[in-house]
Amino acid sequence: MRPDILNPLFTESTALKGVGAALARPLERLGLLRAVDLAFHLPVAWIERQKVRRLAEAETGRMVGLVLMATDYRASGSPRAPFRIHAQDEAGDPISIVYFGKNSGWPRKLFPLGEMRFVSGRLDRFGDDLQIVHPDHVVELGEAAAIPEREPVYGLSEGITNGRMRELVAQGVARAPELAEWIEPGLLARKDWPGWHMALGMVHQDPGARLARERLAYDEVFAGQLALMVMRASSRRRRGIPITGDGHLRDVLKLPFAPTGAQRRVFGEIEGDMAQSIPMLRLLQGDVGSGKTLVALMALLNAVEAGGQGAFLAPTEILARQHFASLQAMLAGLPVNVALLTGRDKGKARQSTLMGLADGSMHILVGTHAIFQEAVSYRNLVLAVIDEQHRFGVSQRLLLTAKAERTPHLLVMTATPIPRTLTLAQYGDMDVSRLDEMPPGRQPVDTRVISDARMEEVIEGLGRHIDAGRQAYWVCPLVEQGEAEDEAAAEARAAILRNRFGADRVGVVHGRMPGAEKDAVMEAFASGRLRLLVATTVIEVGVDVPNATLMIVEAAERFGLAQLHQLRGRVGRGDQRSFCMLLHGQNLSETARARLALMRETNDGFRIAEEDLRLRGAGELLGTRQSGEQRFRLASPEQIQELISAAHDDARLLMDRDGGLDSPRGQAARLCLYLFERDAAISLLSSG
Repeated sequence: MRPDILNPLFTESTALKGVGAALARPLERLGLLRAVDLAFHLPVAWIERQKVRRLAEAETGRMVGLVLMATDYRASGSPRAPFRIHAQDEAGDPISIVYFGKNSGWPRKLFPLGEMRFVSGRLDRFGDDLQIVHPDHVVELGEAAAIPEREPVYGLSEGITNGRMRELVAQGVARAPELAEWIEPGLLARKDWPGWHMALGMVHQDPGARLARERLAYDEVFAGQLALMVMRASSRRRRGIPITGDGHLRDVLKLPFAPTGAQRRVFGEIEGDMAQSIPMLRLLQGDVGSGKTLVALMALLNAVEAGGQGAFLAPTEILARQHFASLQAMLAGLPVNVALLTGRDKGKARQSTLMGLADGSMHILVGTHAIFQEAVSYRNLVLAVIDEQHRFGVSQRLLLTAKAERTPHLLVMTATPIPRTLTLAQYGDMDVSRLDEMPPGRQPVDTRVISDARMEEVIEGLGRHIDAGRQAYWVCPLVEQGEAEDEAAAEARAAILRNRFGADRVGVVHGRMPGAEKDAVMEAFASGRLRLLVATTVIEVGVDVPNATLMIVEAAERFGLAQLHQLRGRVGRGDQRSFCMLLHGQNLSETARARLALMRETNDGFRIAEEDLRLRGAGELLGTRQSGEQRFRLASPEQIQELISAAHDDARLLMDRDGGLDSPRGQAARLCLYLFERDAAISLLSSG
């Protein structure tokens, strides 16, 4: 239960003064559903208003405020022409006030002829004349003092003005209570941060309130670190099942090549974890092609040797079916039963799988979210492997672990190498292993960076590649507006390429296609019936077609480096030389140029991740495009990077030295967890 002191802050926005149905819609579009969302809606810019007595003192090109008197109206006969009010300042110097739109009644009402008004707006020069277009304030002289010299500018949506947003934000901030301090006193003194309540007010009043912004960012990062620490402590209190396989299955596994040193090291760490009665919670980071699937299989066989069952969870049906095929091939001839379960599996086959899981005759289940469903029960689930961790939330992890009498060991894998600071931010409750060595035979991909002015040459080269019997991917650019526009971009490019190479040779996949349709296209590409696959980033992870040896990424500068590295990893999976063409626009920034040059220089995903963090900040690694959810509202990626270590250490001090959440500082920290809505993770894991 949320503490009563925070309830006013979590009131719905529709309960605030002045919010009716018309305002509720733009607020909903912006995600500002409660007073706390408004209080945390920080300014994106500031208006610095120069208040002057005369036009001669004012600077053109900036916001000004001064007293003016309307002398004349000038309306044109054309409906497109602006309505002009001729006015003058106290010295009689002239200026035009300009309004666009058909209705001149409102401007006339604001500016009665011969009367003084205080006017604020951007002063510009039009030819030899000064003008203000659509002033932001026009008030009687008695109200002029209420217009501030400095004003915050907020992110807006159609249907809400900045002035109204400012009023609503003020209402949200006014509901914020004074709260006891949760930051360790020594740290607070060293940083010279204001208290939480004061900081919240300051960030909406002063563009120079750097310490206040930093304080709020720290609070959010601290709440995240404390939640992860509590989750970890909670999982360590639970009883797991010590698992020690005897090796009788792993010893007869026929592998195409010997495991790398990194694979042996990481499996040793996993084997050691699984032998403990505390449930394993380990993150496996492995670059594209580093052999994570083999490590996962060895862990699953360890579980089966000890009489248990394993579940292998994939984020998409495409990937689940691929993992199933890989495991079946590697386990050929071994007495291990593997099943596949996705949302589309129905009827007798599904029933047979469920019965096998319940009686223990089915040893390993591969699937999507379908393996969470209530109907799925295991006889003895001891290990869960989750692929592409960033696509699964804490609650989904728990649904899976709730399938066992005692908490199963958990191995989560990601093919996106993540710099240490960001690993701490997202996976602070996990032990981390890294596969930093490539298996023999994996060829580096030859990467070229090419201007889109040479598009025709690229398409001609693609034609020669297809005619030679090879296959290729063409990835379409990310569109700012989102999935629908991404889909449109992919369909448009596919239409052009079908026209060139034939409709029967070109397929298209994007995120909004029905699962069955997407799988049918992927299957046609994997079998070689389609020679070219046009796609959005839906193919970013896991797609494995060895005959596809060319990857073309359009508008590559719009992608994050980690994404480009993932996309490049779709080729170079066979014994043929592979190429990646990164097409870019004409006007590249220096940063974009450096980032694309790095892709040409190296195939090392860990180096790419670290360099991308240095070159452009952590946005891509923590952003919505990559992870499917935005974790931080007040802390920028750069602030997370700067503050994460201090927050981690502070949370550990609280738990290990200062008495945990039951101490006086701990009670204040509980409020911090509720304030930033990190309490859900604790209650979920506490009940798991």
